[in-house]
Amino acid sequence: MARILLAIAMVIIGSVAIAQQDETPEAAPPPEPPMTLQRLANIILTIDAEAQLRGAAIEFTVQDIPVIVVADPRANRMRAMVPIRSAEGLEAAELMRLMQANFDTALDARYAVAQGRLWGVFIHPLSPLEQDQFLSALAQTVNVARTYGQTYSGGAEVFGGGDSNGIYQELLDELRKGQEL
Repeated sequence: MARILLAIAMVIIGSVAIAQQDETPEAAPPPEPPMTLQRLANIILTIDAEAQLRGAAIEFTVQDIPVIVVADPRANRMRAMVPIRSAEGLEAAELMRLMQANFDTALDARYAVAQGRLWGVFIHPLSPLEQDQFLSALAQTVNVARTYGQTYSGGAEVFGGGDSNGIYQELLDELRKGQEL
């Protein structure tokens, strides 16, 4: 009986090995080059041809929302920021709501306070940042600014059948136009 089970196991293992050899793996897309300040600037210039480059900072607009991207190649970091409002007068309940949103609805974007302002931000290592990650991050960061005081959402993941996913997708599709860099 043990010999029969052993023989069946050997046939199954052999069949699996042959089947795996017959499967031809799909070609993976070539890896993206590392993100650099110049590559980031090129991506941003396809979004807004009037973007202003100031050293390691790039200021531009996405659907009438001002965006600032700062990159530091030596520290291998980048930050996309959208000003939302003055931080003066933010009450404890509002700050609590912002922290809750950072946990569940803001997604990869975050609410942050710096220099007396409330910001929508996305922070990431620079070199491993991929183009689509950056575009998604821009859409999410713009959306946390847009939805401040309402749904506090980055927009990419929303449970339910509302309009938010469509609005996020439209913005992401708009940002992807001409992004064959």
